[in-house]
Parts: sequence; C-alpha cells; structure tokens
Amino acid sequence: MRVLIACGGAATLAGCTTLQPSACLPPARPMLSAELAFGRNIGDRLGVSDADFKRFAADEITPRFPDGFTVLDGVGQWHDPARDRIVHEKTKLVMLVFAEDPAKAAALTEIADAYKRRFKQQGVLVAMRPSCVSF
Repeated sequence: MRVLIACGGAATLAGCTTLQPSACLPPARPMLSAELAFGRNIGDRLGVSDADFKRFAADEITPRFPDGFTVLDGVGQWHDPARDRIVHEKTKLVMLVFAEDPAKAAALTEIADAYKRRFKQQGVLVAMRPSCVSF
C-alpha cells in the first residue's frame, strides 16, 4: 500500500485542526482518532498471516498504545506505479483513539515503519483526525 498520512506524525500534528473542549457534547471529550491500514501481500501473494499480524500487534502496537485498539479485516485497493496496475489485497485496519500527544502521533509513524521493514511493504496508510469521544 502507498503511504498516506493525513495529519499524522509529530511534525504535522500542529497543522491539524483540533477540537475545542466546548465543541464536544458531554460526555464526549476531544481526542484524536487514527486508522492504520496494513496490506498483507508480500509480492503478489498473501504473506502476512493472521498469526504474523497478531505477533506484530503484540510487539509494536500494544507497547505504544496499551490502553487498547481495534483490529478489523478488510480488502484494500491501491495503484502500484512500478507495475502500473491496480492491486487488491487483504488488509488489517487498526483503529486507535488517544489524547492529543506528539509522542503518540510519532508512535503511529514508528508502527508503520516497523511493519514496512518486517514485512517488506511499500507503505502503510496512516490517517488521523480530531474526534469527540466517549466510552
């Protein structure tokens, strides 16, 4: 997957529009929501098994976001410019919610970089936006 960072990473966090506390209706409070989309193909074949991803999440995501996250299965599509073709592949989508913190924003980039290295990926989609959140 190609890399897309929407208001992600510590360097761009300052450019995101943040919610003012009064913008959220109680009991919601302003936080950041992030999604990371991890393609599972290595070359043209499924190369990242469910067990591989579970180990990756335990090693890389859980230590950086110990309060929790959600993992969904999906199917992604992206244009591979090197081969000039559309690629479809199984995907793991990770959803995170956290208080605004440059270290947490930087952690998203660290997770994406670790996945690319471990599984020989071209990119990981990272998207972040302000949200009103209640639990």
